[in-house]
Amino acid sequence: MLEKKLKERIIEKYKVHATDTGSPQVQIAILSEEIKQLAEHLKSHKKDFSSRRGLLKKVSERRRLLKYLEREDEQAYATLVEKLKLK
Repeated sequence: MLEKKLKERIIEKYKVHATDTGSPQVQIAILSEEIKQLAEHLKSHKKDFSSRRGLLKKVSERRRLLKYLEREDEQAYATLVEKLKLK
């Protein structure tokens, strides 16, 4: 779970318009940060299978959102992938 201030910073950085909190770009950025944190947690807690399952769910959700964004707005997809250093 992300801290509120970190989540607000991510939203501020990736928002598409002034009141944006749920665009695919924001959702993907939030999921990416959560994935990083879970991956770090799992490095030190190798047998935490509940968190591993959560990580896999987040990765698949991010993949779905990335496919959607690529299909709908290829330019925004390319920009986001470059910013987040994905793929």
